[in-house]
Amino acid sequence: MRIAELSERAGVPIPTIKYYLREGILPRGEPTGRNQARYGAEHVHRLRLIRALVTVGGLPITTVREVLAEVAEPGLGLHTKLGLVMRRIPLVGTDIEPEEEDRERARAFVTRQGWFFYEDHPAMDALAVVLAGHREAGHPVDDASLDRYAAAIEQVVRVDLDRVGDLPTSEEVLEAAAAKTVLGDTLFTVLRRLAQIDESAKRYLDEDEHRSARED
Repeated sequence: MRIAELSERAGVPIPTIKYYLREGILPRGEPTGRNQARYGAEHVHRLRLIRALVTVGGLPITTVREVLAEVAEPGLGLHTKLGLVMRRIPLVGTDIEPEEEDRERARAFVTRQGWFFYEDHPAMDALAVVLAGHREAGHPVDDASLDRYAAAIEQVVRVDLDRVGDLPTSEEVLEAAAAKTVLGDTLFTVLRRLAQIDESAKRYLDEDEHRSARED
């Protein structure tokens, strides 16, 4: 396909494609003449992955280049490739510095769940930050509540991976995982808000107030 068709199929403007080519994060197409090239399905998949990392994941081009170089290493399994991509997507933005007790609670939590984890994964530090934030705000999360959250989130994660697991290429899986992780965080937050409204109404509105609120 020519670059115009590549642009249409991938949903990426031609000037952006040319920029990615110059930056070396999109492979060159097969030359067909002066200043012309032919592109294939692999270019569509790569562009969609780049778009997911840049537009949805918010990663700078330099980081995207590093990620793409890492996942291109021969012999890497899909689990490792997914991990390399997921590590780069920001988790929490805060100035809170967790204490050792917060880090110990984070490690104890994932160990208690029987979850496979890496000590140096950004998610471990992010969990410690969140625990520290709750503690400093005067609303610490107790272990029983954490365990109930874990049981619920395991169901969410199964849905996440069921949605991407059947895609035919690893780049499609990586693109979908990056996009669905970032957008899925927003979706989960919105659904949580809606469910909180419903649960609050069930607990704290009497029948007349509930009926009146529904009518309004």
